[in-house]
Amino acid sequence: MIKARRIKKSEEFQEMVHKADKTVSALYVVYHREKKEEQNRIGISVSKKLGNAVVRNKIKRQVRSIVNETGALDIDRDMIVIVRKGYNTQDYQASKKCFQTVLKHVTINKYQKGEC
Repeated sequence: MIKARRIKKSEEFQEMVHKADKTVSALYVVYHREKKEEQNRIGISVSKKLGNAVVRNKIKRQVRSIVNETGALDIDRDMIVIVRKGYNTQDYQASKKCFQTVLKHVTINKYQKGEC
């Protein structure tokens, strides 16, 4: 994922959380809305409850990889991906499948509680 396509500022994260649509699953919470800039952007947030800095950075790298593999950058929406506590219990393929399910709901713009 190109650095120019990342949401990094705290103010932008807060604005997305308060004003955007939300899709929820067991492993992810994804806030999404129409893109404001020419390119869509994605932000990733991992709570300190998931582990120390090394573990959180590993999770962020995995989620970036999942985003690239699933084609989330091709959707014309800005997104914030918040990783939930159960992420550490799943393997990479299960996490990817769950994100694909969430992404499907984002593309049809529905609020849906996922079962993965």
